[in-house]
Amino acid sequence: MEDVTIISNGVSIEGKISSKGNIRIDGNIKGDVTAQGNLTIGESGYVQGNINGQNINIGGKVDGTATAKEKITLESKSVLKGDLITRILVVESGAIFDGKSSMTKNDDSLFKESQK
Repeated sequence: MEDVTIISNGVSIEGKISSKGNIRIDGNIKGDVTAQGNLTIGESGYVQGNINGQNINIGGKVDGTATAKEKITLESKSVLKGDLITRILVVESGAIFDGKSSMTKNDDSLFKESQK
């Protein structure tokens, strides 16, 4: 079982966050978030900064670039104001996405560029 770091609703953090496992955010983050595992932004979650992960599931709001090695899912109540880079993109009806999208197949160069 992989570790999951949970940032609960009502918690505010300013600064960079990184984890070797999974991260779930239901609070507010001002700064970049990187998970080597999966990254979930819950409906009450808000991130002002870039987010990176294996798979990213956005149910809340993100102001910044989202970069996933595999898949990004924008849930029906999500708001993403920024670019996204991924191999697979799922956008549910009602999701708001304002930015550019780049989708790659077997080329990790875009993901590596965003990690610099």
